[in-house]
Amino acid sequence: MTATTSTIAGPQRKPYDHEIDVYGITHPGKVRSENQDHFLICALKKQLEIRLTSLPEFHSVRAEPERLAFLMMVADGVGGGVKGEAASRTAVEAVTQYVEHSMRCYYASGAADDREFYEALQEGALLTHVELLRRGEQDPQYRGMATTLTLYLGVWPRAYLLQLGDSRCYRLEGGVLTQVTRDQTMAQELIDVGAMTRENAADSRLAHTLSSSIGGRQTAPVVSRLDAKWGNVVLLCSDGLTKHVSDERIRERLSSMTSARQVCEDLLEEALEGGGTDNITLIVARALARER
Repeated sequence: MTATTSTIAGPQRKPYDHEIDVYGITHPGKVRSENQDHFLICALKKQLEIRLTSLPEFHSVRAEPERLAFLMMVADGVGGGVKGEAASRTAVEAVTQYVEHSMRCYYASGAADDREFYEALQEGALLTHVELLRRGEQDPQYRGMATTLTLYLGVWPRAYLLQLGDSRCYRLEGGVLTQVTRDQTMAQELIDVGAMTRENAADSRLAHTLSSSIGGRQTAPVVSRLDAKWGNVVLLCSDGLTKHVSDERIRERLSSMTSARQVCEDLLEEALEGGGTDNITLIVARALARER
């Protein structure tokens, strides 16, 4: 079924796993020989694990474990070659492990207070930042390594975004595309204070000079919250996509998508046709009510 441009009403419950249409893809582009981007899509679940029992059968443990949260992230390495790839890979691995083992995230899922999520995500980013700096001090080969990180943690009906750098999160709701995250670049800083117009910034090298990153000179993790809704489409991407595909074109593609995989492959192809001057990474996800 083709999705319409309006928000799709769904049942009054969180989606089952088979109702989450999600796909991710990455490509080195047409210019660079290496790919310094990394992405991850995973579900965080709680599970009953039987270690020992006298019961001959225990059918309940065969049920699918309940999903506590849904995690997606995109990281775009900075520093060139081995440094950029290592930085993005380390960030994705370290933050994932932190979220996985942070029981605060699990137990806060039923709380009305968002503070636990905000603190856990910020702490995970800051600890990873320190780890990249430490690694650079120990090994000159990795000195100067840094990465962007855009993370989406869905705890239905809420979602939390962690942002560092200029990878982006978009949301399509009711046919309207919104850039949910703010680019952490020097150009955006100047735009915010009125010292540069958005049109001039697009052609400036400052548009790709990060004002905050993991492992860089400055790090300022920003955590925000948004509502998760049936039918809404979420896109995470590195700037390899947005350099060559306009927001309007992204909106058109997401509005007419038939599946997450199809639209990821189409957007990637469009970015490559537009020049493919950078690594290209994107994740698309939506929740659609379906029969089992």
